[in-house]
Amino acid sequence: MSTGWTDRPPSMMDVAAAAGVSHQTVSRVLNGSDKVSSKTRDRVHKAIKDLGYRRNSVARALVTRRSGIIGIITTTSVHHGPTSILLAIELAAREAGYFTGVAPLEVTTPESLRSAVDHFLGQAVEAVVIVAPLVEMAEEIDLVDIPVPVVAVRSPTAAQAAGVLSVSVNQESGARQAVHHLLELGHTDIAHVPGPPDWSEARARESEWRAVMAEAGLPTRELLGRGWNSEVGYEVGLRLAREGAPTAVFAGNDELALGLIRAFHEAGLSVPEDVSIVGFDDIPTAKFYIPRLTTVRQDFPQLGRLVVSTLVKAIEGEPSVKPISLPARLIVRESTAAPRN
Repeated sequence: MSTGWTDRPPSMMDVAAAAGVSHQTVSRVLNGSDKVSSKTRDRVHKAIKDLGYRRNSVARALVTRRSGIIGIITTTSVHHGPTSILLAIELAAREAGYFTGVAPLEVTTPESLRSAVDHFLGQAVEAVVIVAPLVEMAEEIDLVDIPVPVVAVRSPTAAQAAGVLSVSVNQESGARQAVHHLLELGHTDIAHVPGPPDWSEARARESEWRAVMAEAGLPTRELLGRGWNSEVGYEVGLRLAREGAPTAVFAGNDELALGLIRAFHEAGLSVPEDVSIVGFDDIPTAKFYIPRLTTVRQDFPQLGRLVVSTLVKAIEGEPSVKPISLPARLIVRESTAAPRN
């Protein structure tokens, strides 16, 4: 005998019939209500499992006028920072009871941003997060009108459009801690290998290196290369070794630091005996470098939770009125020491 369930997905009414309860009781169980006995709740969950019932989020949105969806717009970058931020936001959103949709943009223009926003609005998202590591992308956010709460993960120095909330990790503070650490060890010849010039974080770290060196009355070396990859650090390291190595290097990220360590090793220079190195990010492998890397830690899980909590407050009508910045923290390990002479 046909149950009627084989030619269509099981509905809430089917679950109610199988559990011997009303559809209102099924709805209360699905919404986590405490007005249902544990015995009834177990019976409903068993019926859900037996039937393979899947909640219809579209129907729920029509009833509650809440989709429970947050849209995330980001770049196609696979570098540690953006991917870690994306994962942290997704996990924090899930903990807060929200689903996420992701729109990675290969090219960021006001038009591509507008298209991504329209895509999410078509899904009735409650809010949008924009992870904007690139300077141009951070600036273009303010050119797009978005009729739902928006949090931009971008430098707080970027122009702030009304209604766009900015959350970030304090890059300047992290870079300042790194360079001050080297100065306190006694280094006066501190080189820097920066990230790409179109990245906000790279600009902030380079700018702070220059500022701290100027405050100490020390000259800055010419930049010999830019990028986020170990290959860039390796090539710069070989040049520094040939042309006269500094006693210390502040690398724009940990990948660059790894390339530097390899290059100096091949050139017969020891880290930290001949050259001290500080990285940035504290990637999971940094503590397994040889030597273990001194670096600046960004707390991406905390950043993700802050982004989501800021969005939830905005959704509930309590938006932040000023940019929010998390501190970065220097992690001292074995790759830095006082200069030999």
